[in-house]
Amino acid sequence: MRRDEEFSEFFTSRFDWARRTAYALCGDWSEAEELAQNAFVKAYAKWPSIRRETAEAYVRTIVTRLFLDSRRRRREDPVAELPERGVAGGYDDPDAHLNAALLRVPPKQRAALVLRFVHDLSIEQTAAELGCSTGNVKSQTARGLATLREAYGEPIPSECA
Repeated sequence: MRRDEEFSEFFTSRFDWARRTAYALCGDWSEAEELAQNAFVKAYAKWPSIRRETAEAYVRTIVTRLFLDSRRRRREDPVAELPERGVAGGYDDPDAHLNAALLRVPPKQRAALVLRFVHDLSIEQTAAELGCSTGNVKSQTARGLATLREAYGEPIPSECA
């Protein structure tokens, strides 16, 4: 019973954080919610073996890997018109331009940027979370920043303005 209480407390205190992390990766609140939920389901299954002091990092790794796996499996075909977005974003969203630019960065580069700059992880920690070398993190980060700078310099798409 203590296991369930501990996990429930952890879930309650960290779910919104995990959802925001997932949103930074995917740019869609519905998908972010699903990624966060799936991450916590996986964490619950391993809860007895997870050290409490590293539980947050464990969930962050799961969210990141679930996001990257979803992008590997699903190659979306471009469409002439974008589907309507939910209520998130828009005129009241001060980060709309940045979020729109971030979504133009390829998934692995975006994951490296989010882990390095949103979560302030070191190159080594980011490499461990992504399951790649430190050199790969450095190149993904550099390419991601270049793509982000280029995309950020473009006009705000009408659906984000």
